[in-house]
Amino acid sequence: MSNIVRSTMMLTGATFLSKFLGMIYVIPFIELVGETGGTLFSFAYTPYNILISISTVGVPLAVSKFVSKYNALGDYETGMRMYRAGIMLMAVTGFLAFLFLFFSAEWLAGYIITDEETGNIAVADVAMVIRMVSFALLIIPPMSITRGFFQGYQSMGPTAVSQVVEQIVRIGFILVSAFIVMEVVGGTIPTAVGFATFAAFIGALASCVVLLVYWRKRKANIRQNAEQQHYTYDVPTKRLFTELFRYAGPFILIGVAIPLYQLVDQFTIERAMTAIGQKELFDTAYSVINYSGHKLVIIPVTIATGMSLAIIPALTKTFTQDNRPMLNQQINQALQIVLVLVVPAVVGLSTLSGVAYGAMFGMDNIDYTGSLLGWYAPVALLFALFTVTAAILQGINEQQFAVISLSAGVLIKVLFNIQLIHTFGAKGAIFGTGLAAGTAVALNLWRIQKAIQFSFRQTFKRFLLICIFSVFMVIAIVIIKALFGTFLDYGTSRGAAAIMLAAGVATGGIVYLWFSYQSTLLERVLGDRVRVLERLFRR
Repeated sequence: MSNIVRSTMMLTGATFLSKFLGMIYVIPFIELVGETGGTLFSFAYTPYNILISISTVGVPLAVSKFVSKYNALGDYETGMRMYRAGIMLMAVTGFLAFLFLFFSAEWLAGYIITDEETGNIAVADVAMVIRMVSFALLIIPPMSITRGFFQGYQSMGPTAVSQVVEQIVRIGFILVSAFIVMEVVGGTIPTAVGFATFAAFIGALASCVVLLVYWRKRKANIRQNAEQQHYTYDVPTKRLFTELFRYAGPFILIGVAIPLYQLVDQFTIERAMTAIGQKELFDTAYSVINYSGHKLVIIPVTIATGMSLAIIPALTKTFTQDNRPMLNQQINQALQIVLVLVVPAVVGLSTLSGVAYGAMFGMDNIDYTGSLLGWYAPVALLFALFTVTAAILQGINEQQFAVISLSAGVLIKVLFNIQLIHTFGAKGAIFGTGLAAGTAVALNLWRIQKAIQFSFRQTFKRFLLICIFSVFMVIAIVIIKALFGTFLDYGTSRGAAAIMLAAGVATGGIVYLWFSYQSTLLERVLGDRVRVLERLFRR
């Protein structure tokens, strides 16, 4: 199995576990604070996520590319210099981002909701939870640059382990603090959510401890490489930062794309739904699109996140060495890994949307929430493709174009979001995001083709095969739903919905795996490791 596939699987596994835990904890958390608490929680995290991306200025991923480039040239000392300078830079930008978010919290809250109160949420509550989450900005930027440094050495273990530990500690603090506030001391929902958002700071501290352990284990070997090198490019500090920022600016886009779309929703959904007389559905709709339902939708995107982190150093090395055949092979493999895993995931989630949402978050208003999730699920494929195509652009030194593609997408979201909500209700916000992300992906694919004369023929052929197998999977799921519906009331019972969800996922997954394995699709895309499936499917 190639290094890209191995690194992708490691990071994807860690990111998947992290996102899965981030989805599962929502079940007890929503039980404690309700959908109002979930909406309040997401109000804090959307501006925070954007500030995380801006405060790091894309530096961690840029350092990954920078270190990989100079390591490929045999100059380890320049990578070390960049790491030391980057730590100082991140400490400063993180502190400035903290100050901005903390002191602008009330101003942001006033724009997020139009009235002094929207449902059960007051402006003061929104401002308080934004201030609580802002403390994490003091730690995460300098911490994340260490992950980028290890990735530059194509070592994905530190990122993977620290990511999982950070999430476990964060979720533990969220649930324990919310339980104590709501059940032990009888506190309010805003207080519980405030402590829950502060958990980002606690989780970041735990991640720092893990990375420090890795650094102490590996620093001797890293320094030995630098001491034994025969030549250094001796890049002046000013030029070193110039090169870093040239890489770094567009790297923001990978992390900030989805939060930007959510920010547009945050400023428009409540106003637009009030205008069409559906204000009473605002809490539920916003929670599905940007919090609870989003937790489910983002799971398939973890594959692309792992891929993007793994592919940037490898592509950069291949591009620097001007190995075009290998470059084309790596890009094809990156796109096909995403398609072969994400397409069936989003199709299956859309088909099982009602039972998935009901089993995870409750059966209240399930026809409405399930329908929203069903429409939202396919957008995950566009999120995944944008993440990977932006990473490919950065690997082939076309990162500036990602600014154009994302700007076009955000502009479309801003221009059409309110009109689409007026026409289609809450689904309009989903359509707006899909239109925006689809535009950005199309532009990225066009630029990749033009920049290196890349042919998508092989990827397109396999995409058609994936779609055919996904149709077979949907047919199997529909049949199993019809059979289970004769004795199981999964439309009203949460337990029955969970059983139906498990049966649907198992049936659909087996059907898709059988067709894709028998056709050798999985082996061609993922390598010969998939032959472990011979125990289940004999050709």
